[in-house]
Amino acid sequence: MELRTFAERVLQSEDLDLKISRIDEVLTDDHPGPALRLQLPARPANLQFAARKTAPAMSKAESLKDLKKRAVAHHVMANHELQALEVMAMVLLAFPEAPGEFRMGMAKIMLDEQRHTRMHAQRSQELGLQFGDLPVNGWIWKKATEYQSPLEYVAGLPLVFEGANLDHTVEFESYFVAAGDRRSAAIMRAIHKDEIHHVEFGLHWLRQFKQPGQSDWDAWTGALHWPIRPSKARGDLFQREARRKAGLTDEFIDQLEEFSE
Repeated sequence: MELRTFAERVLQSEDLDLKISRIDEVLTDDHPGPALRLQLPARPANLQFAARKTAPAMSKAESLKDLKKRAVAHHVMANHELQALEVMAMVLLAFPEAPGEFRMGMAKIMLDEQRHTRMHAQRSQELGLQFGDLPVNGWIWKKATEYQSPLEYVAGLPLVFEGANLDHTVEFESYFVAAGDRRSAAIMRAIHKDEIHHVEFGLHWLRQFKQPGQSDWDAWTGALHWPIRPSKARGDLFQREARRKAGLTDEFIDQLEEFSE
């Protein structure tokens, strides 16, 4: 299957199963086609982006001892993973001239995003909430529409949203363990391991796309669009070792941890 076909299926299909079903075909990139930008991804009616402040807030900490709150958390996270998948499809279509190695690498990460979406949606359903039963926001997608280059993409999604998830996954794993929900905790641990590789991918390509002699930090922060900023790339349980595994330098990690808004 051509990458363009894969991206179009993810981005333009209203069938959720089709969007997130793993493909078994070999991916090729022989015909990237012309650049294409869409304002919104196609989605089923019950997963259209809701008006601002109408989607439920993320449940946290002690509240997750309530089964219904855990279902809401998985529902929210399923939408986050689905948006990441859609953003990656958008980037494949918007920047057909990007290096083939970059495009193929991102396509492999999209398979992870499909799996993450399925895991959260299934767990939400097991806890009594069908994915799409609640309003969902479009924050990640909205910020991604501002990307004007592959550099801005790697700075924004892999190094901010997925970077923050290095912390959030550990945070929520601890919440689920405290709630006695081993299944949910295992999902977070599995996603945490994937996110290390996703951040590593973003860092590798930041270094490929940045100006010669420019530091990783300056290249990263210079490619971000306000209100996205370094503080958005971390959570409460800062995972220094996970960032080292992803290839970030101690200097970069120190700057990230110490950054104040």
